[in-house]
Amino acid sequence: MITPILLCGGSGTRLWPLSRKSYPKQFAKLMGEESLFQASSLRLSGEGFGAPVILTGEPFRFIVTEQLAAVEQAPAGILIEPEGRNTAPAVLAAALWLERQDPQALMLVAPSDHVIPDAAAFRAAVQAAVPRAQAGDLVTFGITPDRPETGYGYLELAKGADAGAATPQPLARFVEKPDAARATEMLAAGNFLWNAGIFLFSAASIVAAYKAHAPELMAGVTAALDGAKSDLGFTRLAAEPWGALEDISIDYAIMEKAENLAVMPYTAGWSDLGGWDAVWRESGPDSDGNVCSDHATAIGCADTLLRSETPGQEVVGIGLEDMMVVAMSDAVLVAPKSEAQRVKEAVAALKAKGASQAVQLPRDYRPWGWYESLIIGGRFQVKRIVVHPGAALSLQSHHHRSEHWIVVEGTARVTVDEDVRLLSENQSVYIPLGAVHRMENPGKVPMVLIEVQTGSYLGEDDIIRYEDVYARE
Repeated sequence: MITPILLCGGSGTRLWPLSRKSYPKQFAKLMGEESLFQASSLRLSGEGFGAPVILTGEPFRFIVTEQLAAVEQAPAGILIEPEGRNTAPAVLAAALWLERQDPQALMLVAPSDHVIPDAAAFRAAVQAAVPRAQAGDLVTFGITPDRPETGYGYLELAKGADAGAATPQPLARFVEKPDAARATEMLAAGNFLWNAGIFLFSAASIVAAYKAHAPELMAGVTAALDGAKSDLGFTRLAAEPWGALEDISIDYAIMEKAENLAVMPYTAGWSDLGGWDAVWRESGPDSDGNVCSDHATAIGCADTLLRSETPGQEVVGIGLEDMMVVAMSDAVLVAPKSEAQRVKEAVAALKAKGASQAVQLPRDYRPWGWYESLIIGGRFQVKRIVVHPGAALSLQSHHHRSEHWIVVEGTARVTVDEDVRLLSENQSVYIPLGAVHRMENPGKVPMVLIEVQTGSYLGEDDIIRYEDVYARE
Protein backbone atom coordinates (compact mmCIF):
# COMPACT_ATOMS: atom_id res chain seq x y z
CA MET A 1 0.00 0.00 0.00
CA ILE A 2 1.31 3.43 -0.98
CA THR A 3 0.52 6.47 1.16
CA PRO A 4 0.25 9.67 -0.93
CA ILE A 5 1.91 12.68 0.71
CA LEU A 6 0.31 15.80 -0.78
CA LEU A 7 2.17 19.09 -0.33
CA CYS A 8 -0.18 22.06 -0.55
CA GLY A 9 1.31 25.03 1.25
CA GLY A 10 2.62 27.10 -1.70
CA SER A 11 1.38 30.52 -2.82
CA GLY A 12 1.54 30.22 -6.63
CA THR A 13 2.33 33.87 -7.37
CA ARG A 14 2.97 33.23 -11.08
CA LEU A 15 -0.75 32.56 -11.57
CA TRP A 16 -1.86 35.88 -10.09
CA PRO A 17 -4.53 37.30 -10.03
CA LEU A 18 -6.43 33.99 -9.72
CA SER A 19 -3.85 32.49 -7.35
CA ARG A 20 -3.05 34.59 -4.28
CA LYS A 21 -1.60 34.02 -0.86
CA SER A 22 -5.08 33.82 0.69
CA TYR A 23 -6.22 31.14 -1.80
CA PRO A 24 -3.34 29.71 -3.87
CA LYS A 25 -3.56 27.89 -7.18
CA GLN A 26 -3.81 24.35 -5.80
CA PHE A 27 -7.30 25.13 -4.49
CA ALA A 28 -8.53 26.91 -7.64
CA LYS A 29 -10.46 25.35 -10.52
CA LEU A 30 -7.92 26.11 -13.20
CA MET A 31 -8.46 23.12 -15.49
CA GLY A 32 -12.04 21.95 -15.00
CA GLU A 33 -14.63 21.34 -12.32
CA GLU A 34 -12.12 20.06 -9.76
CA SER A 35 -9.37 22.03 -8.11
CA LEU A 36 -5.78 20.94 -8.75
CA PHE A 37 -5.66 19.66 -5.16
CA GLN A 38 -8.82 17.61 -5.62
CA ALA A 39 -7.54 16.20 -8.91
CA SER A 40 -4.26 15.22 -7.24
CA SER A 41 -6.08 13.43 -4.42
CA LEU A 42 -8.29 11.51 -6.85
CA ARG A 43 -5.33 10.61 -9.09
CA LEU A 44 -3.52 9.01 -6.15
CA SER A 45 -6.42 6.95 -4.89
CA GLY A 46 -7.94 3.57 -5.59
CA GLU A 47 -6.26 0.18 -5.74
CA GLY A 48 -2.77 0.18 -4.24
CA PHE A 49 -3.13 3.57 -2.54
CA GLY A 50 -4.04 4.41 1.02
CA ALA A 51 -5.63 7.57 2.36
CA PRO A 52 -3.44 10.65 1.80
CA VAL A 53 -1.40 12.58 4.33
CA ILE A 54 -1.66 16.33 3.74
CA LEU A 55 0.90 19.00 4.64
CA THR A 56 -0.47 22.51 4.58
CA GLY A 57 -0.53 25.82 6.45
CA GLU A 58 -2.90 27.10 9.11
CA PRO A 59 -4.93 29.31 6.73
CA PHE A 60 -5.78 26.36 4.45
CA ARG A 61 -6.65 23.57 6.88
CA PHE A 62 -10.43 23.87 6.50
CA ILE A 63 -10.16 24.43 2.74
CA VAL A 64 -8.32 21.10 2.59
CA THR A 65 -11.00 19.20 4.54
CA GLU A 66 -13.84 20.85 2.64
CA GLN A 67 -12.34 20.11 -0.78
CA LEU A 68 -11.52 16.51 0.13
CA ALA A 69 -15.05 15.94 1.41
CA ALA A 70 -16.45 17.36 -1.83
CA VAL A 71 -14.73 14.55 -3.80
CA GLU A 72 -15.48 11.93 -1.13
CA GLN A 73 -11.89 11.60 0.07
CA ALA A 74 -10.82 11.27 3.70
CA PRO A 75 -7.22 12.01 4.80
CA ALA A 76 -5.12 9.71 6.96
CA GLY A 77 -3.72 12.84 8.59
CA ILE A 78 -3.33 16.58 8.08
CA LEU A 79 -0.09 18.10 9.36
CA ILE A 80 -0.14 21.87 9.88
CA GLU A 81 3.15 23.65 9.21
CA PRO A 82 3.52 26.72 11.48
CA GLU A 83 5.29 28.46 8.58
CA GLY A 84 6.63 27.47 5.18
CA ARG A 85 10.16 25.99 5.38
CA ASN A 86 10.30 24.41 1.89
CA THR A 87 10.02 20.75 0.95
CA ALA A 88 12.85 19.14 2.95
CA PRO A 89 11.32 19.73 6.42
CA ALA A 90 7.79 19.00 5.13
CA VAL A 91 8.73 15.62 3.63
CA LEU A 92 10.64 14.62 6.74
CA ALA A 93 7.69 15.51 8.98
CA ALA A 94 5.45 13.24 6.91
CA ALA A 95 8.07 10.47 6.87
CA LEU A 96 8.51 10.53 10.65
CA TRP A 97 4.74 10.61 11.16
CA LEU A 98 4.34 7.60 8.86
CA GLU A 99 7.37 5.72 10.19
CA ARG A 100 5.91 5.69 13.69
CA GLN A 101 3.00 3.66 12.31
CA ASP A 102 4.86 1.49 9.77
CA PRO A 103 8.60 1.95 9.06
CA GLN A 104 8.37 0.03 5.78
CA ALA A 105 5.38 1.99 4.51
CA LEU A 106 5.87 3.40 1.01
CA MET A 107 5.20 7.11 0.58
CA LEU A 108 4.62 8.93 -2.69
CA VAL A 109 5.48 12.61 -2.27
CA ALA A 110 3.71 14.88 -4.76
CA PRO A 111 2.91 18.57 -5.07
CA SER A 112 -0.83 19.17 -5.22
CA ASP A 113 -0.78 21.76 -8.01
CA HIS A 114 0.36 19.69 -11.00
CA VAL A 115 -1.63 18.58 -14.04
CA ILE A 116 -1.29 14.94 -15.15
CA PRO A 117 -3.99 14.25 -17.73
CA ASP A 118 -3.59 10.44 -17.88
CA ALA A 119 -4.11 9.37 -14.27
CA ALA A 120 -4.07 5.65 -15.14
CA ALA A 121 -0.70 5.96 -16.89
CA PHE A 122 0.77 7.80 -13.93
CA ARG A 123 -0.50 5.19 -11.46
CA ALA A 124 1.07 2.51 -13.67
CA ALA A 125 4.40 4.35 -13.57
CA VAL A 126 4.18 4.55 -9.78
CA GLN A 127 3.53 0.80 -9.53
CA ALA A 128 6.49 0.13 -11.82
CA ALA A 129 8.72 2.01 -9.39
CA VAL A 130 7.51 0.12 -6.30
CA PRO A 131 10.11 -2.71 -6.37
CA ARG A 132 13.02 -0.25 -6.33
CA ALA A 133 11.43 1.70 -3.48
CA GLN A 134 10.83 -1.51 -1.52
CA ALA A 135 14.49 -2.39 -2.07
CA GLY A 136 15.53 0.83 -0.33
CA ASP A 137 16.10 3.20 -3.25
CA LEU A 138 14.89 6.79 -3.41
CA VAL A 139 12.95 7.03 -6.68
CA THR A 140 12.38 10.39 -8.35
CA PHE A 141 10.09 10.87 -11.34
CA GLY A 142 11.41 12.44 -14.55
CA ILE A 143 9.21 13.81 -17.31
CA THR A 144 10.10 13.35 -20.98
CA PRO A 145 10.73 16.92 -22.24
CA ASP A 146 9.00 18.14 -25.39
CA ARG A 147 10.56 21.61 -25.57
CA PRO A 148 13.68 23.42 -24.29
CA GLU A 149 12.03 24.57 -21.06
CA THR A 150 14.02 26.97 -18.84
CA GLY A 151 11.55 26.97 -15.95
CA TYR A 152 12.30 23.42 -14.74
CA GLY A 153 15.23 21.66 -13.21
CA TYR A 154 16.47 18.57 -15.07
CA LEU A 155 17.61 15.03 -14.28
CA GLU A 156 20.60 13.65 -16.21
CA LEU A 157 20.39 9.92 -16.76
CA ALA A 158 23.45 7.75 -16.21
CA LYS A 159 25.32 6.41 -19.21
CA GLY A 160 23.40 3.60 -20.87
CA ALA A 161 20.08 4.48 -19.21
CA ASP A 162 16.92 4.54 -21.32
CA ALA A 163 14.93 7.79 -21.14
CA GLY A 164 11.83 6.01 -22.44
CA ALA A 165 12.02 2.93 -20.22
CA ALA A 166 9.02 1.60 -18.33
CA THR A 167 11.14 0.82 -15.25
CA PRO A 168 13.37 2.98 -13.01
CA GLN A 169 16.75 3.96 -14.48
CA PRO A 170 20.10 4.97 -12.94
CA LEU A 171 20.48 8.69 -12.33
CA ALA A 172 23.72 10.61 -12.92
CA ARG A 173 22.88 13.98 -11.36
CA PHE A 174 20.40 16.79 -10.78
CA VAL A 175 20.77 19.83 -13.06
CA GLU A 176 19.73 23.39 -12.16
CA LYS A 177 17.27 25.34 -14.33
CA PRO A 178 19.22 26.05 -17.55
CA ASP A 179 19.33 29.02 -19.88
CA ALA A 180 17.69 28.67 -23.31
CA ALA A 181 20.85 27.52 -25.11
CA ARG A 182 21.65 24.85 -22.54
CA ALA A 183 18.02 23.67 -22.48
CA THR A 184 18.13 23.24 -26.26
CA GLU A 185 21.33 21.19 -25.96
CA MET A 186 19.83 18.93 -23.29
CA LEU A 187 16.67 18.36 -25.30
CA ALA A 188 18.76 17.31 -28.31
CA ALA A 189 20.97 15.04 -26.18
CA GLY A 190 17.99 12.88 -25.25
CA ASN A 191 19.29 11.76 -21.85
CA PHE A 192 17.75 14.52 -19.74
CA LEU A 193 14.32 14.54 -18.09
CA TRP A 194 12.42 17.31 -16.34
CA ASN A 195 12.54 17.11 -12.56
CA ALA A 196 8.88 16.73 -11.51
CA GLY A 197 9.52 16.98 -7.78
CA ILE A 198 7.65 13.69 -7.24
CA PHE A 199 9.29 10.94 -5.17
CA LEU A 200 8.62 7.36 -4.06
CA PHE A 201 10.45 5.71 -1.16
CA SER A 202 9.85 3.90 2.10
CA ALA A 203 9.57 5.92 5.29
CA ALA A 204 12.58 4.09 6.72
CA SER A 205 14.77 4.78 3.67
CA ILE A 206 14.12 8.52 3.53
CA VAL A 207 14.51 8.91 7.31
CA ALA A 208 17.87 7.12 7.03
CA ALA A 209 18.86 9.55 4.26
CA TYR A 210 18.04 12.53 6.48
CA LYS A 211 20.07 11.05 9.33
CA ALA A 212 23.03 10.68 6.98
CA HIS A 213 22.83 13.92 5.00
CA ALA A 214 20.75 16.41 7.04
CA PRO A 215 21.05 15.55 10.75
CA GLU A 216 20.27 19.15 11.75
CA LEU A 217 16.87 18.87 10.05
CA MET A 218 16.34 15.49 11.67
CA ALA A 219 16.65 16.95 15.17
CA GLY A 220 14.44 19.97 14.52
CA VAL A 221 11.64 18.17 12.71
CA THR A 222 11.60 15.40 15.32
CA ALA A 223 11.20 18.04 18.03
CA ALA A 224 8.40 19.72 16.05
CA LEU A 225 6.55 16.41 15.70
CA ASP A 226 7.14 15.39 19.33
CA GLY A 227 5.75 18.75 20.44
CA ALA A 228 2.79 18.66 18.05
CA LYS A 229 -0.72 19.31 19.32
CA SER A 230 -3.89 17.75 17.99
CA ASP A 231 -7.10 19.70 17.57
CA LEU A 232 -10.21 19.09 15.46
CA GLY A 233 -8.42 16.24 13.68
CA PHE A 234 -5.37 18.29 12.67
CA THR A 235 -1.79 17.79 13.87
CA ARG A 236 -0.16 21.15 14.57
CA LEU A 237 3.64 20.88 14.43
CA ALA A 238 5.35 22.76 17.25
CA ALA A 239 6.15 26.31 16.13
CA GLU A 240 9.42 26.99 17.96
CA PRO A 241 11.56 24.09 16.65
CA TRP A 242 9.89 24.35 13.22
CA GLY A 243 10.69 28.06 12.91
CA ALA A 244 14.37 27.36 13.57
CA LEU A 245 14.67 24.94 10.63
CA GLU A 246 16.59 25.81 7.48
CA ASP A 247 14.43 26.78 4.51
CA ILE A 248 15.67 24.17 2.02
CA SER A 249 14.31 21.87 -0.67
CA ILE A 250 14.56 18.09 -0.53
CA ASP A 251 16.65 18.20 -3.73
CA TYR A 252 19.40 20.24 -2.04
CA ALA A 253 19.16 18.61 1.38
CA ILE A 254 18.95 14.95 0.33
CA MET A 255 18.66 14.04 -3.33
CA GLU A 256 21.85 15.70 -4.56
CA LYS A 257 23.81 13.89 -1.83
CA ALA A 258 22.25 10.43 -1.71
CA GLU A 259 23.69 7.51 -3.67
CA ASN A 260 20.71 5.12 -3.61
CA LEU A 261 18.83 7.05 -6.31
CA ALA A 262 16.81 5.96 -9.32
CA VAL A 263 14.65 7.87 -11.79
CA MET A 264 11.31 6.67 -13.14
CA PRO A 265 10.75 8.10 -16.66
CA TYR A 266 7.23 9.30 -17.38
CA THR A 267 6.18 10.02 -20.94
CA ALA A 268 2.40 10.51 -20.84
CA GLY A 269 2.13 14.26 -20.16
CA TRP A 270 2.66 16.50 -17.16
CA SER A 271 2.72 20.20 -16.24
CA ASP A 272 3.35 22.07 -13.01
CA LEU A 273 1.21 24.97 -14.32
CA GLY A 274 4.04 27.30 -13.44
CA GLY A 275 2.58 30.24 -15.36
CA TRP A 276 -0.35 31.37 -17.51
CA ASP A 277 1.53 30.24 -20.60
CA ALA A 278 1.36 26.69 -19.20
CA VAL A 279 -2.37 27.07 -18.54
CA TRP A 280 -2.82 28.17 -22.16
CA ARG A 281 -0.80 25.19 -23.41
CA GLU A 282 -2.56 22.60 -21.24
CA SER A 283 -6.05 23.97 -21.97
CA GLY A 284 -5.93 22.89 -25.62
CA PRO A 285 -5.89 26.01 -27.83
CA ASP A 286 -8.38 26.11 -30.74
CA SER A 287 -7.44 26.24 -34.43
CA ASP A 288 -6.37 29.89 -34.05
CA GLY A 289 -4.33 29.10 -30.95
CA ASN A 290 -6.81 30.78 -28.59
CA VAL A 291 -8.10 29.65 -25.21
CA CYS A 292 -11.20 31.45 -23.90
CA SER A 293 -13.17 30.95 -20.70
CA ASP A 294 -16.99 30.95 -20.66
CA HIS A 295 -17.17 34.74 -20.28
CA ALA A 296 -14.44 35.62 -22.79
CA THR A 297 -14.55 36.29 -26.54
CA ALA A 298 -11.67 36.47 -29.02
CA ILE A 299 -12.12 38.51 -32.23
CA GLY A 300 -9.27 38.31 -34.73
CA CYS A 301 -6.91 36.99 -32.04
CA ALA A 302 -4.18 34.35 -32.29
CA ASP A 303 -2.29 32.30 -29.68
CA THR A 304 -4.02 34.20 -26.90
CA LEU A 305 -5.44 33.30 -23.47
CA LEU A 306 -8.58 35.18 -22.41
CA ARG A 307 -10.13 34.39 -19.00
CA SER A 308 -12.84 36.06 -16.97
CA GLU A 309 -12.99 34.70 -13.43
CA THR A 310 -16.08 36.69 -12.42
CA PRO A 311 -19.59 35.63 -13.52
CA GLY A 312 -21.30 38.46 -15.36
CA GLN A 313 -18.02 40.08 -16.35
CA GLU A 314 -17.27 39.70 -20.06
CA VAL A 315 -13.73 39.97 -21.45
CA VAL A 316 -13.27 40.70 -25.17
CA GLY A 317 -9.96 40.62 -27.01
CA ILE A 318 -9.65 42.19 -30.47
CA GLY A 319 -6.63 41.66 -32.69
CA LEU A 320 -4.45 40.27 -29.93
CA GLU A 321 -1.54 37.94 -30.64
CA ASP A 322 0.48 35.89 -28.17
CA MET A 323 -1.19 37.62 -25.21
CA MET A 324 -2.65 36.54 -21.87
CA VAL A 325 -5.53 38.42 -20.26
CA VAL A 326 -6.93 37.31 -16.91
CA ALA A 327 -9.70 39.44 -15.40
CA MET A 328 -11.13 39.34 -11.89
CA SER A 329 -13.47 41.76 -10.15
CA ASP A 330 -10.61 43.58 -8.42
CA ALA A 331 -7.59 43.07 -10.73
CA VAL A 332 -6.74 42.46 -14.40
CA LEU A 333 -3.53 40.98 -15.82
CA VAL A 334 -2.49 41.85 -19.39
CA ALA A 335 0.87 40.68 -20.74
CA PRO A 336 2.54 38.81 -23.61
CA LYS A 337 2.67 35.07 -22.94
CA SER A 338 6.44 35.26 -23.30
CA GLU A 339 6.50 37.34 -20.09
CA ALA A 340 4.53 34.79 -18.04
CA GLN A 341 7.38 34.17 -15.60
CA ARG A 342 7.42 37.88 -14.68
CA VAL A 343 3.95 37.85 -13.14
CA LYS A 344 5.53 37.38 -9.71
CA GLU A 345 7.17 40.79 -10.26
CA ALA A 346 3.67 42.26 -10.48
CA VAL A 347 2.80 40.70 -7.12
CA ALA A 348 5.97 42.17 -5.58
CA ALA A 349 5.17 45.61 -7.01
CA LEU A 350 1.63 45.50 -5.63
CA LYS A 351 2.93 44.44 -2.22
CA ALA A 352 5.37 47.36 -2.25
CA LYS A 353 2.54 49.84 -2.82
CA GLY A 354 0.35 48.23 -0.14
CA ALA A 355 -2.33 46.96 -2.52
CA SER A 356 -4.45 44.22 -0.95
CA GLN A 357 -4.85 42.60 -4.38
CA ALA A 358 -1.28 41.30 -4.07
CA VAL A 359 -2.29 38.64 -1.55
CA GLN A 360 -6.03 38.77 -0.91
CA LEU A 361 -8.82 37.48 -3.13
CA PRO A 362 -12.10 39.44 -3.28
CA ARG A 363 -13.70 36.34 -1.75
CA ASP A 364 -12.35 35.52 1.71
CA TYR A 365 -12.65 31.84 2.66
CA ARG A 366 -13.20 30.93 6.30
CA PRO A 367 -13.83 27.65 8.16
CA TRP A 368 -17.57 28.38 8.25
CA GLY A 369 -17.93 29.50 4.60
CA TRP A 370 -16.91 32.69 2.81
CA TYR A 371 -17.65 36.37 2.36
CA GLU A 372 -16.97 39.05 -0.20
CA SER A 373 -17.19 42.84 -0.13
CA LEU A 374 -19.76 44.19 -2.57
CA ILE A 375 -19.06 47.89 -1.94
CA ILE A 376 -16.86 49.88 0.44
CA GLY A 377 -17.38 53.54 1.35
CA GLY A 378 -15.79 55.95 3.82
CA ARG A 379 -17.86 54.78 6.80
CA PHE A 380 -19.76 51.77 5.44
CA GLN A 381 -19.24 48.39 3.81
CA VAL A 382 -21.69 45.91 2.26
CA LYS A 383 -20.79 42.20 2.26
CA ARG A 384 -22.31 38.96 1.00
CA ILE A 385 -21.78 36.19 3.57
CA VAL A 386 -22.34 32.48 2.91
CA VAL A 387 -22.42 30.06 5.87
CA HIS A 388 -22.21 26.29 5.35
CA PRO A 389 -24.96 24.03 6.76
CA GLY A 390 -24.33 23.41 10.45
CA ALA A 391 -21.53 26.01 10.62
CA ALA A 392 -21.25 29.01 12.96
CA LEU A 393 -19.18 32.16 13.17
CA SER A 394 -17.32 32.91 16.39
CA LEU A 395 -19.07 34.65 19.29
CA GLN A 396 -17.69 38.16 18.92
CA SER A 397 -18.03 41.91 19.31
CA HIS A 398 -16.63 45.05 17.64
CA HIS A 399 -15.30 48.32 19.04
CA HIS A 400 -15.84 50.53 15.99
CA ARG A 401 -18.77 49.29 13.93
CA SER A 402 -22.40 48.24 14.08
CA GLU A 403 -23.95 45.76 11.65
CA HIS A 404 -27.27 45.07 9.97
CA TRP A 405 -27.92 41.53 8.74
CA ILE A 406 -30.51 40.65 6.08
CA VAL A 407 -31.09 36.96 5.33
CA VAL A 408 -31.62 36.35 1.60
CA GLU A 409 -31.37 32.54 1.45
CA GLY A 410 -31.85 29.86 4.07
CA THR A 411 -32.30 30.30 7.82
CA ALA A 412 -30.02 31.97 10.37
CA ARG A 413 -29.87 31.51 14.12
CA VAL A 414 -28.72 34.87 15.45
CA THR A 415 -27.40 35.69 18.92
CA VAL A 416 -27.30 39.35 20.06
CA ASP A 417 -26.26 39.58 23.70
CA GLU A 418 -28.94 37.55 25.53
CA ASP A 419 -31.37 37.45 22.61
CA VAL A 420 -31.38 34.34 20.37
CA ARG A 421 -33.75 34.21 17.40
CA LEU A 422 -34.30 32.48 14.06
CA LEU A 423 -34.39 34.59 10.91
CA SER A 424 -35.75 33.35 7.58
CA GLU A 425 -35.52 34.90 4.11
CA ASN A 426 -36.22 38.66 3.94
CA GLN A 427 -35.94 39.09 7.71
CA SER A 428 -33.24 41.25 9.31
CA VAL A 429 -31.62 42.14 12.62
CA TYR A 430 -29.52 45.08 13.88
CA ILE A 431 -26.26 44.47 15.81
CA PRO A 432 -25.38 47.57 17.89
CA LEU A 433 -21.78 48.59 18.37
CA GLY A 434 -20.23 46.55 21.20
CA ALA A 435 -22.97 43.89 21.27
CA VAL A 436 -21.79 40.28 21.67
CA HIS A 437 -23.15 38.42 18.67
CA ARG A 438 -22.99 35.31 16.48
CA MET A 439 -24.67 33.86 13.41
CA GLU A 440 -25.23 30.15 12.78
CA ASN A 441 -26.75 28.09 10.00
CA PRO A 442 -29.01 25.45 11.59
CA GLY A 443 -30.31 24.28 8.22
CA LYS A 444 -29.24 21.76 5.58
CA VAL A 445 -28.61 24.25 2.76
CA PRO A 446 -26.15 27.18 2.60
CA MET A 447 -27.36 30.33 4.33
CA VAL A 448 -26.75 33.64 2.55
CA LEU A 449 -27.08 37.06 4.09
CA ILE A 450 -26.20 40.63 3.27
CA GLU A 451 -24.28 42.49 5.95
CA VAL A 452 -24.21 46.28 6.09
CA GLN A 453 -21.45 47.64 8.33
CA THR A 454 -21.30 51.26 9.51
CA GLY A 455 -18.69 52.87 11.70
CA SER A 456 -15.40 54.71 11.99
CA TYR A 457 -13.24 51.63 11.28
CA LEU A 458 -14.26 48.56 9.26
CA GLY A 459 -11.08 46.43 9.27
CA GLU A 460 -11.22 42.68 9.92
CA ASP A 461 -8.94 43.11 12.94
CA ASP A 462 -11.71 44.97 14.83
CA ILE A 463 -12.94 41.77 16.41
CA ILE A 464 -12.96 40.33 19.92
CA ARG A 465 -13.58 36.56 19.94
CA TYR A 466 -15.20 35.06 23.03
CA GLU A 467 -15.78 31.56 21.67
CA ASP A 468 -14.71 29.83 18.46
CA VAL A 469 -15.52 26.27 17.44
CA TYR A 470 -12.65 26.24 14.91
CA ALA A 471 -9.79 26.73 17.43
CA ARG A 472 -8.35 29.63 15.44
CA GLU A 473 -5.20 31.09 16.97
